[in-house]
Amino acid sequence: MQKFIVSRDDAIYEAFPDVALTRGGKLMCVFAECTHHHNRDYTRIMLCESSDLGRTWTPKRPLSEPLKRTQPTDPYWNCPRISKLPDGRLVAVADRIARDENNPNAEKSNWLWFSDDEGQSWRGPQSTPVVGIVPDQLIVSPDGHWLLGAHVAGHVAQDGKTKVPWQQRLWRSGDEGQTWDGPHIVASEPNLKLCEGSMMALPDGVLVCFLRENSFRGDDAYKVISRDDGRTWSRPVKFPLPGCHRPVAGILQSGRVLITHRFLQGGGGGMGWATQNFFGALTDVASCLATTREAAHARILPIDFDRSPHSDTGYSGWVQFPDGEIYVVSYLLDDASKAHIRGYSLRENDFVLADPEGKP
Repeated sequence: MQKFIVSRDDAIYEAFPDVALTRGGKLMCVFAECTHHHNRDYTRIMLCESSDLGRTWTPKRPLSEPLKRTQPTDPYWNCPRISKLPDGRLVAVADRIARDENNPNAEKSNWLWFSDDEGQSWRGPQSTPVVGIVPDQLIVSPDGHWLLGAHVAGHVAQDGKTKVPWQQRLWRSGDEGQTWDGPHIVASEPNLKLCEGSMMALPDGVLVCFLRENSFRGDDAYKVISRDDGRTWSRPVKFPLPGCHRPVAGILQSGRVLITHRFLQGGGGGMGWATQNFFGALTDVASCLATTREAAHARILPIDFDRSPHSDTGYSGWVQFPDGEIYVVSYLLDDASKAHIRGYSLRENDFVLADPEGKP
């Protein structure tokens, strides 16, 4: 495995990256710069690009306008994502949110930017009806719908009495973002805090969504399945990825499934004691479709470790090049004074060697 600096600016906190591979073979990385993970008085969504498979990167440049808060309830940019549409366009999404404990209806809006020229120029932000935080990548379903998900934390409804559990939700568009239907409930369980869903389509058209459980106990990931293009979803099932935060799932060229994620073991101490590990997990389609935890399996690879006493890592994105190389982006502090963006080059045989008998 090789490691690379994607962006490092010791004057500002850089975090929550994602990456897309253009038709021309260029990498585009999107991330947030902010005062700190826990201080969003200043936020801006940034971009940088690489023309040599992630070995070197251009200086960052802004995608969004900066937001500067003068009141604690003012909105800020949060977590961006980026993906490539089937026609080659790039689409970035970011949530703009306002933290107001006394107002469950505070802003949780999601916005889109589009590029028709491999990231050289962008138009947006374009509003969406998606209400929630930490959006998933915008993906295209097997039947051609645009799918965009986000979650809302548990809260008390407007009647002041009804308790609404954490919800991962989804909106669908059949006309490339002009109109949307939703929200469709992807996952919501009264005794779970399900969030930060990552959707992917399996080869047979079934959709699966992997989810973080946010009780900070080191709980397993969960997964849900849709067989009607995201309209309805199964009940959540545990998946054998302990301590899984912010899963990012996708299909590899081999047909196996890769999930990158933070490993958070639970326990006390807060950040610095529980946010050091960034993992990748290799699994398969059968495990994605399994109806019990025991019927699923995964091989877990440590990708990086944040040595900083103020460690903070684990939000990621990844792509696979035509030759099979996997390129991952994440963020951490480690030997820097502030968080920065790293790239990682790895291959499937870092998880498992080819069987000498040719067995899968």
